[in-house]
Amino acid sequence: MGGQIQQVSGMSSDTASMATGRALTTETEREYLRGEEGEQRMYEARSRVRARIREQLADDVELFEEEAPELLEELRGVVCDDE
Repeated sequence: MGGQIQQVSGMSSDTASMATGRALTTETEREYLRGEEGEQRMYEARSRVRARIREQLADDVELFEEEAPELLEELRGVVCDDE
């Protein structure tokens, strides 16, 4: 049993690391969006981010509405800059 607890503990640590790695963009995509790697890379990065917003973020918002309204309010506070 001790091994299972250790494994679960390790999984949550890995999950936390992944969750704090990025929001909508990777560091590389941020460089591309700033134009540091040329117009084509900037266009590609914008396309990937748009897809995440339309698909994955939309799915997350729907989940938050149904299952975690407090997370939806927190997201709105960041996105809408409510002060």
